[in-house]
Amino acid sequence: MFDCPICGQSVKSANINSHIDSGCETHVEDPSSENQNSQNAKPPQVSSFFRTPAKKQIVSTTPTHLARGPSLEEQKATTPILEVAAKKRPFPDQPEEDDTTAVALNSPEATAEPSAKKAKITALQRVAPLAERMRPCTLDGVYGQDLVGPDGVLRGLIESDRLPSMILWGGPGTGKTTIARVVAHMVGSRFVEINSTSSGVAECKKLFAEARSELGLTGRKTIIFCDEIHRFSKSQQDVFLGPVESGQITLIGATTENPSFKVQNALLSRCRTFTLQKLSDGDIGRILRRALEVEGPNYAPSGLVDNELIDYLAAFSDGDARTALNLLELAMNLSSRSDATKDSIKSALTKTLVYDRAGDQHYDTISALHKSVRGSDPDAALYYLARMLQSGEDPLYIARRLIIISSEDIGLASTTLLPLAVSTYTAVSVIGMPEARIPLAHCTSALALAPKSTRAYQGLNNAYAALSEPGVASLPIPYHIRNAPTKLMKEMGYGKDYKYNPLYQDGKVKQDYLPEKLLGRRFLEENDLGTEIDPDLEE
Repeated sequence: MFDCPICGQSVKSANINSHIDSGCETHVEDPSSENQNSQNAKPPQVSSFFRTPAKKQIVSTTPTHLARGPSLEEQKATTPILEVAAKKRPFPDQPEEDDTTAVALNSPEATAEPSAKKAKITALQRVAPLAERMRPCTLDGVYGQDLVGPDGVLRGLIESDRLPSMILWGGPGTGKTTIARVVAHMVGSRFVEINSTSSGVAECKKLFAEARSELGLTGRKTIIFCDEIHRFSKSQQDVFLGPVESGQITLIGATTENPSFKVQNALLSRCRTFTLQKLSDGDIGRILRRALEVEGPNYAPSGLVDNELIDYLAAFSDGDARTALNLLELAMNLSSRSDATKDSIKSALTKTLVYDRAGDQHYDTISALHKSVRGSDPDAALYYLARMLQSGEDPLYIARRLIIISSEDIGLASTTLLPLAVSTYTAVSVIGMPEARIPLAHCTSALALAPKSTRAYQGLNNAYAALSEPGVASLPIPYHIRNAPTKLMKEMGYGKDYKYNPLYQDGKVKQDYLPEKLLGRRFLEENDLGTEIDPDLEE
């Protein structure tokens, strides 16, 4: 007998193809009647394909003329081990063979294998970190993500069995891997997990072939979860286009970087992008309390691991559930020591600032610094400056940005700050860290407190806008302000009637400088800043 891989009912292996073609309705056998018949029937002859080779068979050496039977130890040593197997025709036109079933006999090797597997699984569970052991198995156990909440968009797609290929974008520890595994469990698909840091194009193509075979044989789709998909180059990401387009696989890609920059457009157009929110301290606290309730008895933590420490760990983890659970595991281990105190546990925690010098954090933080200076908020500007320096940002990069700010946002309101910013860059390049933080703080504070004017910056933007108008970029320059280095050019009128300003009182003359078509056009505005009023100031 053979269990159908689709419906699980008992079917003779010779009839398995017909059974599947009928939609799992015909050729269903009663396993109980088969067991009763097999008690009185002789064991079927095993096909030569499934027989143990003659050289590997252990033949009994007990003489047949002895009256006593072999002992139990001798039976175990002389009984060949046969695997249970059922054969089906690989092609419809191949002649049928007898339904062959080999009986697996008890042996030390056969009984030891499950025990070894069980011990291996237990060992893996024991060494796995707390964050891995506490992964939820249902969407209800995923905290802080509205996408998979009761009314979440992603949850609705899963429950309606319309799961699309998707890109999950979120920070570390927000639940990307957990959601992917729960989704695969809910839809009943084959789940394959790869990481772009250790997998290549050849391995992906092999997985696609396996997914195609699985889909053709059982009708079951394959979900491929690719962690850190942004680490695949744009050309390597091309390997996913065909299988995702044809529906051979459902791709779930996880990334901590902005998909608009790190995932190629052709793949993005074939996938839905879902943004995972940063977990709040309350969400992290719920996760930690659940872990303490489940795993606490295994550590026997003292009263030091209380709600106050849980709240501290939740704030310390900065929205990363994985970090929070690892810190909780460390706290439970330390709390079992006789000399442990709450302060000693807190001092043992290591704070890692989340900052990537080549990723979104790099651009988001420098943008926050620039906008804080523009908004004349020196406190916020110094906070982001310290945050970047503490995370290892290149101080010269910050100094270059301050030079830009001195002209873009302060500009004509205080023309002395551009030399200050340039001097700051020189000082940073000469001094280096950590002392370079001092001139950086000096320049940042001065720029934030200075009056602001964007007249020069906006005037240049206005001139650029005029050049985009038809015919403006090629307007002829007036003859009287053209250079005339040769006699021919002077005869052509170059520089004729030009009034040399230093020869006139206060340098004032009546003279046009713009092309005739742009006469009267103003690019440099009168106001240093805009004229709009923020309605929030009136509250």
